[in-house]
Amino acid sequence: MQKLRILLLPFSWIYGIVVAIRNWLFNIGFFKSMEIPGKSICVGNLSTGGTGKTPHVDLLVDHFVKSGVKTSTLSRGYGRSTKGTREVFVTDSAESVGDEPLLYKLKYKENITVIVAEKRIDGVNLIHKSNPSNELIILDDAFQHRGVKAGLNIIITDYNNPYYKDFILPAGNLRESKKGIKRADIVIVSKCPKLSTEEMNRIKTKLNFPEQKIFFSSIKYAELIPFYDRHDVGINNILLVTGIGNPTPLINHLKKEYSVTHLNYKDHHLFSTNDIKDIREKFDTFASKDKIVVTTEKDFMRLKDFEAFKDNSWSWYYQPIITEINERQKFNLLIDNYVSEI
Repeated sequence: MQKLRILLLPFSWIYGIVVAIRNWLFNIGFFKSMEIPGKSICVGNLSTGGTGKTPHVDLLVDHFVKSGVKTSTLSRGYGRSTKGTREVFVTDSAESVGDEPLLYKLKYKENITVIVAEKRIDGVNLIHKSNPSNELIILDDAFQHRGVKAGLNIIITDYNNPYYKDFILPAGNLRESKKGIKRADIVIVSKCPKLSTEEMNRIKTKLNFPEQKIFFSSIKYAELIPFYDRHDVGINNILLVTGIGNPTPLINHLKKEYSVTHLNYKDHHLFSTNDIKDIREKFDTFASKDKIVVTTEKDFMRLKDFEAFKDNSWSWYYQPIITEINERQKFNLLIDNYVSEI
């Protein structure tokens, strides 16, 4: 792997130079960037997927909905078959709007407006046109979309591969130089195990970011939820089906209690009828008894409508996750102060 990275470094230098020039042209105003009217929070990263943006967006939405703030989310809708700008409704499918936007809409229903748009400017305009009373827009993965400028930028970086250890694409996973962190207002180190104060301080030093605006988050796994109303007992074997950026933490969690066989699909994979047949064949052979299929909550959005799951001869569950942030009161104060300031 290290040898491959070395071979790809010249391409990373070229890519890095192109991205740096683009950012410089935005910084000097040659390329125009629209400041989003009202309050807006961007949740993004410096690297490609798998850092845990979705549960952090969910955390923000949950906080502001409970606080009575009229909130909208805006994302591209990765993996959707449609194009352009549109609002997401509870009757939509993940294929038409993307798994993450549908997850937000199904969870919060009429309490939020959910918009998908390749061009974030178009999405912002639709939110203000269709929902004039909107108070806050939360942008999911728009940090590199310099055509719009959010009022508050939160960067998520994975504890297992923080940006200070990474390389620019294609030798590594960074979408832009580590210097891009200067555009951020808050950094969250995600997927953390239990950390000592000493290790937190060591990581803060390496992040090269204002210490008072660095937070650490961890994943908490809730109970498995069945696709349909059923409850299996005596489970020993799990066939794990995932189409997410980084399934490793979930695999490690499930292995603590079960024997796990993993079927791994690419991020945002749109499952087909043939995929379901392949999964069924694997389910019938991977273990003799006491077995279920488990997937992620995001994958559930893309899987839930298949008729095959109504067959009582196999059981499907999804794994909800909850994100917990250290110094949560301090974090809440930062985001609340931003949203409430005039």
